[in-house]
Amino acid sequence: MHSRIHSGEKPYKCQVCHKAFSQSNSLTSHMIVHTELKPYECLLCNKRFRSSKYLHSHKQQVHGNRRPYYCPYCGKLFKTASYLKHHSYVHTGAKPFSCRHCSECFRWRIQLKSHLLKSHNEGTWFTCNICQKKFDLKGNLKSHIERHEGVKRYVCDECQKCFCTSYELKLHQVMHSDVKKFCCGFCGKDFKRPREVKQHFRRCPYVVGFDDLL
Repeated sequence: MHSRIHSGEKPYKCQVCHKAFSQSNSLTSHMIVHTELKPYECLLCNKRFRSSKYLHSHKQQVHGNRRPYYCPYCGKLFKTASYLKHHSYVHTGAKPFSCRHCSECFRWRIQLKSHLLKSHNEGTWFTCNICQKKFDLKGNLKSHIERHEGVKRYVCDECQKCFCTSYELKLHQVMHSDVKKFCCGFCGKDFKRPREVKQHFRRCPYVVGFDDLL
């Protein structure tokens, strides 16, 4: 087994994709990729994975506290170099993913994938077997089905209220914070959520007075 490290010999081949491995247990682990089995479960969030490698990576990126990667533009810290790289596009304006059918360019690969499906009918729609609603992303379909089933895996640490998605939990957690990141540019009043600024904007006395002058 050790000598194969030097010789490069890989006698164990997958019959599905023909990928080769130097050890039989590596082939056994690989075969899970061609099934729907996800035997490795994260005990912190119950998310399941096909391999221990993916589980380990998930624990580091999602539940780990270390953020060694530093953004030189805004100082924000990230858990992986990949997260930092994608974040930097916000500052540089880079859109490295281009459509081969038209001139559209995108910041994220997932945006390109969605564009190809919606605009050029390239790809596969994911259909809900309960209500037949279609989704461009498999993850969105999964969240949708969990909503049908009443699954609420995201729990607020402050009040124990449960939510179907991490985004809904994040929106909810704002109510427990005193931070107000959004500001009216006319009167300077601060708000917790962007929608609150929009609602305020329609009745802000400075905006109303400006419209009267016009």
